[in-house]
Formats: sequence, structure tokens, C-alpha cells
Amino acid sequence: MPTPWKRSPEEIHKSYVSNTEAFYRVAGRGIAPQLDEFAVKCALQLWSRAGSITQSHVDALNQIYSRGRKPGLWLLWELTGAVCRAGDFLPPLFFWNVADRDVRSGADSSRVFVRMMTNILLYLAAVDDDVTFAEAQFITECTDKLTAVCDSAGVRPSKPALNPNDYVTSGEPSFTEKYAGNSASAGAASGAEAAVQTQAEQEKPDLESLMAELNGLIGLDRVKKDVKSLINLIKVHKLREENGLPVAPMSLHLVFMGNPGTGKTTVARLLGGIYAAIGILKTGQLVEVDRSGLVAGYVGQTALKTREVINSALGGVLFIDEAYSLASGGENDFGREAIETLLKAMEDHRDELVVIVAGYDEPMEDFLSSNPGLESRFNKYIHFSDYNGEELMAMFEIHCKKNGYKLSEESTEKAGALFRKLYEERDENFGNGREVRNRFENMVVRQSNRVAALASPTKEDLMTFLPEDFTDEDE
Repeated sequence: MPTPWKRSPEEIHKSYVSNTEAFYRVAGRGIAPQLDEFAVKCALQLWSRAGSITQSHVDALNQIYSRGRKPGLWLLWELTGAVCRAGDFLPPLFFWNVADRDVRSGADSSRVFVRMMTNILLYLAAVDDDVTFAEAQFITECTDKLTAVCDSAGVRPSKPALNPNDYVTSGEPSFTEKYAGNSASAGAASGAEAAVQTQAEQEKPDLESLMAELNGLIGLDRVKKDVKSLINLIKVHKLREENGLPVAPMSLHLVFMGNPGTGKTTVARLLGGIYAAIGILKTGQLVEVDRSGLVAGYVGQTALKTREVINSALGGVLFIDEAYSLASGGENDFGREAIETLLKAMEDHRDELVVIVAGYDEPMEDFLSSNPGLESRFNKYIHFSDYNGEELMAMFEIHCKKNGYKLSEESTEKAGALFRKLYEERDENFGNGREVRNRFENMVVRQSNRVAALASPTKEDLMTFLPEDFTDEDE
């Protein structure tokens, strides 16, 4: 049955603006960029539950920007890739601040925001004229987590948000989904989470395929060697335990050191799966955050926020990018509260949580030395070197192949020279894989502009990068 929530991209934008404008009157227009970014992240996470990504999703996403903000320019392949990489839902920092402001003023703006986001997400779920049960469960999860922030802060009760399950048009829940954890008191044990856990138990990660994926990564020879040594250490440790032999205490928490774009998040995800495959972790899922995902703006909120993130990572890996920023704000900075909360959780959940902290070499060394508890819990380091010119070129060719592009002979030579030059002239801010992706995306835009000017472009024209698709900056 068609859903009454189906809207055109223009109607979605109009609804989004009307909802956000009302919220800005309370929270201030200064949060517009953060709210737009949050809405986009929610859309990506929502559509990761959808059956497929279509042009309707692209058109809708390109409209999710408040008045006066630059509209999006997503392409189908970009959206599909972003949806595949979508992480977990976390309440944004500005929402915590609004909830705290509500407590002081006696308002309920944060609860209004919950209702607003529920409506927006229902519109986005229905862009393909279908609200699936999985999408409704995701929206419910978002509503529950936002409401929990309001409750923990002490915001006065208000009108509840719509129940997304009332608007499902397809995808009936399984028996487990329907009856596991659907009471109001279930809290974190919602039906959606129970279903995820059941699926994870049924689909145990395959160690062989995970190792094959690790070995298939471009470069990272030292990292691969270190990971294999770590796995061997864990295996032998378990065998000694099973045979009644003494074993030394072993920490599985890790420090990833290196520049951006060197594969740290990818390796962290694979490690989570590997740990699950060998029985160290229950599910092995990866929850990725940075300082903004752990630190709130007011006393007492950071511990709550950090504990929520930790709870979402139990059974898997918590990956904290640019972790050094937690200790960079001085004695009274709330980042230190996040560190203390994290250290306690690592002790309380030592058998169900692996924490990986990541960042540049020197700042990470300073971070670890800032607290004795950090030094004692993080004693294994893996260093990620910059990719060389040949490795960067190989990554670029993968981007091309994956997205249906190819290089002419002249373009291949030009690209190879470009990436060798980028590596040789790199500085401490070199983006590695991110740089490759940015170059590829820029070339797609320039190639599109060139091909669009052709009277009758052929399939070959549509697929091929020519030397003129490079900019002067690339040369």
C-alpha cells in the first residue's frame, strides 16, 4: 500500500525548512550547519535499512538543507557508498545543549526536536513510496535515544513523537523482532537490537574471509604483520588457558598512529570482525566517534554521553579518532571527564569491549602520557605509514573500476606522475586515501562537464578520463 508520507523533493525541503525554522527560534540559527549535517547523517543511516538506493533518495538528500544553506550535490554512486559506510546513531552535541537550556528555562524545545526529527525521517523513509519495518525500527531507535537525553537532563514531559511502526507499509517483523523487547521498559533491549543480535549470532564472521580482506588492502605491510602477530598471540593465549597453563594478563586495546586516510578505520572494522570470529568479542561491530561524540557542553553531561556511546559498542570495538583532543583542553575541560568514564568502562567491561584510540604520532604520545590509566591500558601500538605514489595510484584505479570509469593511456601516465609527486611533496597534513578520493571526485565533476558539452556522447566517452580532466593544480 502506498504511504501517505510520500513527498516530492521540493515538498521535503519545504517541510524540513518549516520544522527547522521553528526550532531555530528557540535554539538559534547558529546551529543550522550542525543540524543540517545531523539530518544528512540520519538519512544515510536510515537508508542503510532500505532495500535499495534509487535516484529518488538522491533527489531527496540533495534537498535536506535549511534556508540559506548551500544545497547538496550528491550523485547516485556517492550516496550508495555513503549509505554503506553509515555508522551508528548518536544524539548530536547541540541537542544536549538545548536539553540543558530547557531544564534551566522550563521549556520543552528538545522534545519538540524529537517530534520534528521523527516526522522528517518518516518523510525520508517514504521517498521510494515505502516505509519498511527496518526503517521504522531505526526511526524508533533515534526517537528513544533522543528522548533518553531529555529524560536524563530532566526536561519536562511533553507530547510524544509519532510511532513510526504505525506507518509501515512493508517488511513485517519476524517473530523475534515482534516479541523481543518491545515493552516500554525494555530500554536498550528493543526489538530492533534483539534482531541485530540474533542475526550476528547466526552469521558468525568468517576468519578466513576477514583475513583475505585484510591481506587484500593496498600497502599497509607493517600493519598486516602486526595484526597477524596480535591474532597469533591471542590464539596461543586461549590455547594455554584451555590446557590449564598459566597466562599473563593481556590487553586487547590498541593505539593506531598515523596520518589521516591511511586505513585506520578500515583495519579497526576488520579487527572487530576478527575478534568476533575467534571468540574474543560477541558481535565485533565498530562504533566510531571523535571528541564531539563523547564530550558535552555542561557538567555531568559528558559522563552520560560517553556511557551511552560505550554501551552501544559493547560486544565490539569502540574506535576513537583524534583521541588526543580529549586531553588538550586543560584541567577543567570536559574531555578529561570522558577519559575517566572511558577508563572505568574499560575495567567494568574488560571482556566485552575493545577500545582503539587513533591519531597523529606525537599528539597520541602526549595523550597517553597525560593519564597513568591510559598508559597502563594501551600498551600495543600499530603504526600506519603514508601510502607511496604507486599505492596511491593503485587506490585511484580501484575508485575508477568500482565506479565504471577508466583512464586513457595518457591519463594513466599523468595520474601516475601526479600521485608520485603528491607523495614526494607531502607534509604532515597529507590526506593519503582521502586525497585520492578527493582527486577522483573532482575528476568525475570535470569529466561530466566535458562530456555534457558533447553533442552525442558514446558509452566510451561516458567512461573515460582524458588528460584534460585534470586541473592545472594536478599537473
